[in-house]
Amino acid sequence: MQFNKITSSHIQFLNTLLGKDVVFIDNETLNHYSHDETEDLSFLPEVVLKPNNSEQISSILKFCSNHDIPVTTRGGGTGLSGAALPVYGGILLSTERLNTILNVDTRNLQIVVESGVITQYIMDAAEEIGMMYPVDPSSKGSCFIGGNIAHGSGGPRVVKYGTIRDYILNLEVVLPNGDIIWTGSNTLKYASGYNLTQLFIGSEGTLGIITKAVLKLIPKPLNSIVLFAEFRTLDNATEAVSAIFRAGQTPSALEFMERAGVEWVTHHESLKFNLNEGIEAYLMIEIDGNNMDELYHQAEKISEVLTENKCNDILLADTAQQKETLWQMRRKLPESVKRKSIYKEEDTVVPRAELPKLLKGIKVIGKKYGFESVCYGHAGDGNLHVNIIKGNMTDDAWENELTKGIREIFELTVALGGTISGEHGIGWVQKEYMDVKYSPVHLELMRNIKKVFDPKGILNPGKIF
Repeated sequence: MQFNKITSSHIQFLNTLLGKDVVFIDNETLNHYSHDETEDLSFLPEVVLKPNNSEQISSILKFCSNHDIPVTTRGGGTGLSGAALPVYGGILLSTERLNTILNVDTRNLQIVVESGVITQYIMDAAEEIGMMYPVDPSSKGSCFIGGNIAHGSGGPRVVKYGTIRDYILNLEVVLPNGDIIWTGSNTLKYASGYNLTQLFIGSEGTLGIITKAVLKLIPKPLNSIVLFAEFRTLDNATEAVSAIFRAGQTPSALEFMERAGVEWVTHHESLKFNLNEGIEAYLMIEIDGNNMDELYHQAEKISEVLTENKCNDILLADTAQQKETLWQMRRKLPESVKRKSIYKEEDTVVPRAELPKLLKGIKVIGKKYGFESVCYGHAGDGNLHVNIIKGNMTDDAWENELTKGIREIFELTVALGGTISGEHGIGWVQKEYMDVKYSPVHLELMRNIKKVFDPKGILNPGKIF
């Protein structure tokens, strides 16, 4: 791709257009915004812009479209696919100042927010009126709702409450030419032409810049219970997942964790938790509702299924402190893995009954190519995060052979009826594997959609394709 470099005259124009408090070219700022949570990758932008509203973003995109300057949008910087990395330099546009909750509509149970609002703040605002916004990725305390939408983020409660696609009613978007549109309507039904709202969800900033969102809220359950089950084999743990649903039970969360990951959490995070010898995997199962008697009855039914699938022991957590300790362990697991070693994280998802085959295949592929793996994830919806650990691999094997192993993992995933990302997106690091899932016809359709919205290709170039 051919783009123009930022010149001093461009900077001068942007200062005049936006104000010097929006434009940053100092080395400290450029370095800070050159990376996110994606491995150890870093790409320097030429300038960082921190606009205050949609109108300023519109002006920026008109300028960039006229001058063929690439724009990469960044939210909270918690991404894992490299979608917010400015790989072609140009402008890094941060949405951090679009951080206002505009309206909490208690009559229609909706909340209107700017795209830079931290997800946890939305959840808190919903809870204040007795409602719930259930899409809660592990980085909910720092990630932005705009980034969640752009990546189709999920989290542990997808299994009962659905994905982010079920909660986005309408979006304000600035198009690459500077036009500002609302993509749909603030209604629960939408059958009026193409659903552009859904198209922008998961588009990773390649079609337009999301600036506002209208979210649906739902009633918040009054109570919850968490079961923590330990298993002596990976097979038994993953086989138990689909068995729970076949028994007619629908947890609000069902998380899988390998022993090594839990060990790292207890070591790095100083969480006190007894790990019994001979245990290889854990399931954390949350059930929620309003009636505690019904929850205990459901917990008994699930415990029976776990026992039938050779569960070694079950801990029932029903106090706030017990539940918080278990959730802390699960949410801190990704960070602990990063501290342990050089790693790559892949985001596989399969129909949940295929989890045993997927996990077994990952271990076989790891032995073939010489890498270790620590797996965990949202087992209830078949979403397994595969953390590939460099360990004793040579630098040459890590750089040149590992991609073959990753490709085989994705080929297995697709063969089992799954796809190559459940919630992290494709971005920069997964794009070379898109052919594993999609045919040339499918990929060309996607490219043509991109061309319709962004004929000059200035928005987030180098991502997805």
